[in-house]
Amino acid sequence: MIILFIVVGCLIGVILGVNAPTISYMYADYLAISIIAALDTVLGGISATLKNNFNFKVFVSGFFVNAILSILLTLLGKKLNVDIYLAAIVVFVGRMFNNLTIIRRHYIEKWEKFLKKEAEENSNK
Repeated sequence: MIILFIVVGCLIGVILGVNAPTISYMYADYLAISIIAALDTVLGGISATLKNNFNFKVFVSGFFVNAILSILLTLLGKKLNVDIYLAAIVVFVGRMFNNLTIIRRHYIEKWEKFLKKEAEENSNK
């Protein structure tokens, strides 16, 4: 079910992206950090789904709160003339790699179980 939402979201993003105006360089930092925050939340949602503890309210609130917080950190950094958003990028990307590791290990274990089952079936014949 969640894969359907991801595919539909990607299609909507492509359709809107083709027709969207170019983002000004002035807002590039804000857009980049909010996209990274959103991707972190999506990978966290997939990871939680694989662990069977996905909560839609936590996912949606995390999606928007992470994006808004990252934008506010970027704004604060611009006002203070400090690149605070780089710290947020490091945190979000680190979490993305952790979630991706969980997802990868899940599917590797699933694949190994499948291969083991196939080998047992072939040896029993």
